[in-house]
Amino acid sequence: MKRLILIPLTAILMLACETNQKKDTIILKYPNTKKVDAVDSYFGIKIHDPFRWLEDDRSPETENWVKQQNETTFNYLDKIPFRKELKKRLEQLWNFEKLGSPFKEGDYIYFFKNDGLQNQNVLYRRKGDDGQAEVFLDPNSFSADATTSLAGINFSKDGSIAAYSISEGGSDWRKVIVINAENKSIVEDTLVDIKFSGVSWKGNEGFYYSSYDKPEGSELSAKTDQHKLYYHKLGTPQKSDEVVFGGIPEEKHRYVGGYVTEDDRYLIISAAVSTSGNKLFIKDLTQQQSELITILDTTDSDSQIIDNIGSKLFILTNRKAPNKKVVTVGVENPAPEHWTDLIPETQNILSVGTGGGYFFAEYMVDAISKVYQYDSQGQMIREIALPGLGSAGGFGGKKKETELYFSFTNYNSPESIYKLDIKTGDYSIYWKPEIDFNPNDYVSTQIFYPSKDGTKVPMAITHKKGLPLNGQNPTILYGYGGFNISLTPAFSVINAVWMEQGGILAVPNLRGGGEYGKQWHDAGIKTKKQNVFDDFIAAAEYLIAEKYTSSDFLAIKGGSNGGLLVGATMTQRPDLMKVGLPAVGVLDMLRYHTFTAGAGWAYDYGTAEDNLEMFNYLKGYSPVHNVRKGIEYPATLITTGDHDDRVVPAHSFKFAAELQDKQTGANPTLIRIEVNAGHGAGTPVSKTIDQNVDIFGFTLFNMGFRELPNKGVLKDFED
Repeated sequence: MKRLILIPLTAILMLACETNQKKDTIILKYPNTKKVDAVDSYFGIKIHDPFRWLEDDRSPETENWVKQQNETTFNYLDKIPFRKELKKRLEQLWNFEKLGSPFKEGDYIYFFKNDGLQNQNVLYRRKGDDGQAEVFLDPNSFSADATTSLAGINFSKDGSIAAYSISEGGSDWRKVIVINAENKSIVEDTLVDIKFSGVSWKGNEGFYYSSYDKPEGSELSAKTDQHKLYYHKLGTPQKSDEVVFGGIPEEKHRYVGGYVTEDDRYLIISAAVSTSGNKLFIKDLTQQQSELITILDTTDSDSQIIDNIGSKLFILTNRKAPNKKVVTVGVENPAPEHWTDLIPETQNILSVGTGGGYFFAEYMVDAISKVYQYDSQGQMIREIALPGLGSAGGFGGKKKETELYFSFTNYNSPESIYKLDIKTGDYSIYWKPEIDFNPNDYVSTQIFYPSKDGTKVPMAITHKKGLPLNGQNPTILYGYGGFNISLTPAFSVINAVWMEQGGILAVPNLRGGGEYGKQWHDAGIKTKKQNVFDDFIAAAEYLIAEKYTSSDFLAIKGGSNGGLLVGATMTQRPDLMKVGLPAVGVLDMLRYHTFTAGAGWAYDYGTAEDNLEMFNYLKGYSPVHNVRKGIEYPATLITTGDHDDRVVPAHSFKFAAELQDKQTGANPTLIRIEVNAGHGAGTPVSKTIDQNVDIFGFTLFNMGFRELPNKGVLKDFED
């Protein structure tokens, strides 16, 4: 590739608006992004990729481009008059104590806590319910800028040893540090280059983990395609770790996981080629040289072993049950023909937690939680009557426990934690946040609207009580629609600040998600992906038709697969919204599968190499390939992180370059690239606040606001 020279400051954009008889003007000067002659051929069709060079995350030219784009973006954002006020309010509302559900390991009860504005949550512990709490691990001390986060922790069977993983700069690559849990001293060398993996202990002797071979080229963007399960014996060097499963060239698995049952008797192995569907294996750890037994040898269902009583296995599966069910089978003959239903499939999607020897079946009923307690014989003991309509989480613990904890939240109620007596089903409030936000001032309503093909799609709409439906309310339409992921009601400080300002939050449960099981998921994949975009567009049209908002006051927002949703929607219907907010998005649908673990997303997307039909379908909606000259696209703020090795930032870079090259009209097209940040997990609180201040500021400013809509909410917080 020839050396690329960026010629800065050649494009000038004037944004002008009349407010209070004065003209506010922001001059934008975009860097000129050089084009190169990169061409791919698919089934004899040539596709030009002029910004291919931005895929090289290690090049000085890309680094220089990132720097110039950030300078342009922050020069713009710095001129938004109410940005400091917005940050002040977001910090003030964020500054309350947050607590995670406790869990027991050995003689201690552990829990995460954040005093308010700490960049990373701190792990505490205490002996017994009445013991004095002490700091066990403080991730805020891991790095000076708090960009190294605690990504997970797992304890040996007796709780005496802990292995915790860290993420540096938001990367999915992890290091694992093993410590003596009593005195917190490090007991062996740090394990490195671990990715998409938990840690599962075999007694106190060692543990299983998964990873890929380190790729050639950039570790942040090069393809990782062969996942392996390893066993690490404590006290031995990592280079001697045994490959337990995977690594056979002719049998490629992109996602392999292994965990040991609570009784230390079995190793369970799951192997998948994509993000949907898995094979399932089991190995008896009590017998030396025992064979690996196959439970499922195909990937046409999602199945996991959730518990065992001796050799009796309990499996949660969607095999011949799209909404999932629990079955039992003996280890001796574990193939599906021997499975027996324990908790049958219903019309609602099922997930299951275990604790105290019971199963807690959580059903999603139109994305709202309902929880039932079952015994090991499949007898329904009781419904756990939840505190309200919303999302419950937790309901997990060891078999010996007599109580467990669960959380509950919805769009206008912060998450609280409850302690449940497993035998009686009674529960009490364990912890409730003290936050300067009154949920009684807000209302959240679920409606059902028709999509383009008549499918009824649920949507939660949350806002201040008494808000006039006059078509002038700033509204964020947030969506995802993919990978069997469900959007259920949950409180967010970020959304609370938006609603304080008179904003509306609308969240539809689009096809492609998991709210109605496998059929709902499969209705939004591959050559049915347009259903997802149609559902989102129909949601926007509903909000406009019902006078919640109008196109001048509507922003669309989503991250990752939701970033694709935003990119596709704004290129298909640029007239529909005022602001587009694609975050860490999958935006180049012809090349997504060539980066990191992207090939594993093919179940949802298909690939451009599958066949001519799939190539044409992907090309037809790929945001990078559907930006056209002569069209006025909405004001756009693209966000990504330079260490995102899940959805590499090149997607966002190329989309920004295309928009800046072809945008017609006065709407700004900006990209905000967070440095030392990844796909989102582990991002320091300070960076999260700054990013959302910029997003909200950009959104409101481009809707025409020159001061906060509800400036009065700040009256108690002025300097």
